[in-house]
Amino acid sequence: MKLEFIALDKLYVDKANMRFAKRPPDVSDILPSVRKRGILQTLIVRPGEEDRFGILAGARRFRAGEIVAGERAEGEAEPEPFLLPCAILEAGDDAAAVEASLIENMARLDPDEVTRWETFVRLVKEGQSPEEIADTFALPVLAVRRTLALGNLLPRIRDLYRHDKINAATVRHLTLASKARQKDWLALWDSPEAHCPLGWQLRGWLLGGQAICARYALFDVDASGVALVADLFNEERYVADPDAFWTAQNAAIEAHRAAYLEAGWTGVEISPPNEHFQHWEYEKAPKRKGGRVYIDVRASGEVVFHEGYMSRKEARRLARGEQPESERPKVVRPEITGPMQTYIDLHRHAAVRAALLSRPKVALRLMVAHAIAGSHLWRVDTEPQEARSDAIAESVETCRGETLFDAKRRAVLGLLGFDPETPTVCGGRVEGADGDRLTAIFMALLGLSDRVVMDVIAVLIGETLAAGSPAVEAVGLELGLDMARWWQADGAFLELIRDKEVLGAIVAEVAGDTVASANAGEKGAALKKIVADHLAGAGGRSKVENWVPRWMAFPPAAYTARGGVGTVRAHAKAEAARPAPEPEPEPLPEATPEPQALAA
Repeated sequence: MKLEFIALDKLYVDKANMRFAKRPPDVSDILPSVRKRGILQTLIVRPGEEDRFGILAGARRFRAGEIVAGERAEGEAEPEPFLLPCAILEAGDDAAAVEASLIENMARLDPDEVTRWETFVRLVKEGQSPEEIADTFALPVLAVRRTLALGNLLPRIRDLYRHDKINAATVRHLTLASKARQKDWLALWDSPEAHCPLGWQLRGWLLGGQAICARYALFDVDASGVALVADLFNEERYVADPDAFWTAQNAAIEAHRAAYLEAGWTGVEISPPNEHFQHWEYEKAPKRKGGRVYIDVRASGEVVFHEGYMSRKEARRLARGEQPESERPKVVRPEITGPMQTYIDLHRHAAVRAALLSRPKVALRLMVAHAIAGSHLWRVDTEPQEARSDAIAESVETCRGETLFDAKRRAVLGLLGFDPETPTVCGGRVEGADGDRLTAIFMALLGLSDRVVMDVIAVLIGETLAAGSPAVEAVGLELGLDMARWWQADGAFLELIRDKEVLGAIVAEVAGDTVASANAGEKGAALKKIVADHLAGAGGRSKVENWVPRWMAFPPAAYTARGGVGTVRAHAKAEAARPAPEPEPEPLPEATPEPQALAA
């Protein structure tokens, strides 16, 4: 490296400079000093083309020098050349050039994180590892990896972050998402009606609901095979499959419960996620005085064990002397040990499930009871039918399909002994049933005929069938569903059509190509009015019966080559899952006739 004074016209901002290709930097803070004293801080440059030098560090000083040189040249016939002190690097070392630019700039004016990512990427392309980059800039390796993780983002998301449209927490959660999931998030960002999750809400959206941290597991997560998603920024791991997590977690909770009972506690109660343990309702009580263990299970996956408590009501009753200590029943030691109970339970379980193989009707009713009541091994959720507006919700609630389904659901609720006002069959309870509700529902199903049980199954699967899923497409195709029997266009549907090209295609379907061509230049509101008039037979237009948009038909289709239709994607997945047809068997060879005996 050597030092020289170089004229302004021999300098330019090198592409390796982290401020290359941006708008002219703000130099208002250094301009007064440059006007008074000139440029004292050395620029870092390297030889370029045509005897010029590319600036690697010092673009702001170079810009200030251009402004001052222009001011001094005004009114001078032959202005003196404006010289800048420069340290000249050797040519050809791109990695060293990028390092010089970033080190110098980071020491002066902190770049935004996206700019830092762009520079780190350049170093990686030059062959440097994250560890080498970390050593160069005295940063932790994890900090470099976090910056490089921004490369997982779509360019538009990085631009939103660069321009402070979204915060760091949102960006870092989006680095966990696939490109397809990022596109879904951008669609919510662009929609004026949809809620776009940001910050901590985004993690739950990406992971399909409640984000469960792996550290809350009571079992060995790594050995269990439960799929995890690593959070590079918070150094946490999250569960990708909540159902698999809860299956293993509930088994571990049951094991803890058995261990407490084995240790002599009089009772162990498990509080489900929707019924938290409330300390003010209980008082501390030791094991020898009837204290119990309460296992508080949280929806987040966390499990808290509260040892030695009893309800305040029970504590007051004991304080009043209603049951003296001497009259209280002693804790009776069970006649078998915990391991013996496990031995018995497993052998009985093996016998029962083997016997069920020859009684499929009983097995079917037990499966339906599990789907309705749930258990620590079963978790069946209902389709929430979440609408993005009140208009959509009202349209669905009043449609023919929903009305018919609700009537059938009420009938099934009555057959099972549930309150007909219960919103769903799945998760219902038997009124006044003693003991385990799963068993009570199973016993109720045993008393119903096969036809009625099939009605229950039809309602149950309808409640738990995911909207927009490939399963909906597969069922609709199998049933040969004609949407014209179940749906007709309403105001909510027409209001939701926003694409002008699609609207023109719909006008052509409903009113004909001639009308569509004649009104091609009209605004969307006028085109929607034409469609509405034809569907209603109003305004002197011919009425069109049984029209269904391509998106809703079975099978569905798109109106444009752009696609982006969820039902079409779901249909493609359903078709991909269809087994290939078996080849027709080869025809058997024709039998050769027996030769006739020759006449004697």
